[in-house]
Amino acid sequence: MSSARAALAFLTPIGGAAAPTPSAFGWFPALGAAIGAVLGLLWWAAARAFPSPVAAAIVVAADLGITGLLHIDGLLDSADGLLAPLDRDRRLAVMSEPSVGAFGVAVAGVVLVARFAALSALSPSIVLLTGIWCGSRAVMAVAPSCLPYARGDTGGLASAFLSGRRRAPALVAAGSGLAGLLVATMFWRPLGGAVAAASGVLAASAVLWLAHRRIGGFTGDVLGAAGVTFETVALVVAAAKW
Repeated sequence: MSSARAALAFLTPIGGAAAPTPSAFGWFPALGAAIGAVLGLLWWAAARAFPSPVAAAIVVAADLGITGLLHIDGLLDSADGLLAPLDRDRRLAVMSEPSVGAFGVAVAGVVLVARFAALSALSPSIVLLTGIWCGSRAVMAVAPSCLPYARGDTGGLASAFLSGRRRAPALVAAGSGLAGLLVATMFWRPLGGAVAAASGVLAASAVLWLAHRRIGGFTGDVLGAAGVTFETVALVVAAAKW
């Protein structure tokens, strides 16, 4: 179970410190689905005790807590590094700094408001959040096998994923994540679920494409940003009047 523990330690603050390994990728979708199911259950319970906006705020806050702010921090750092008009080396330096700039604050604000608004507009659904969170972690697992590591010369947290064989775990993550995403979202609502799932994949792919173009590949922050973007766009699309 060391691979599962490594994935848990990388995706959440739970389980204590553990060095990430390529074999951990295969566990990403399952852990994502588990997080989504917990959030969905909390959403369902909160909606029975509070008005929709309050229940939505509880879910947004709970997600930040369960993930230890790791992924939203990646979004902040990625926004500052990828969106500002800088050269490649400066972008990477900005992404490693603990401070947050205007780009990060603006993007995080928009993302949090969008998540809150989408959850407020939707009826609570455990299966919907299970599918979306499963899909977002699958994208995070597959990206390192498709893109070079941007900090290959200096190292970083995600560099531990690059040792050994990672193609097979990534394929497992892609298959299980895609299956979980499609089954869950389409079970929720066939057309709306399918479009929401596809929109999430496209949005996360856009983040990864931008990172490849501007810093030459992915970093741990970029993986977090791609995951958060996937979830947010999928939720917003799911909230459309299907």
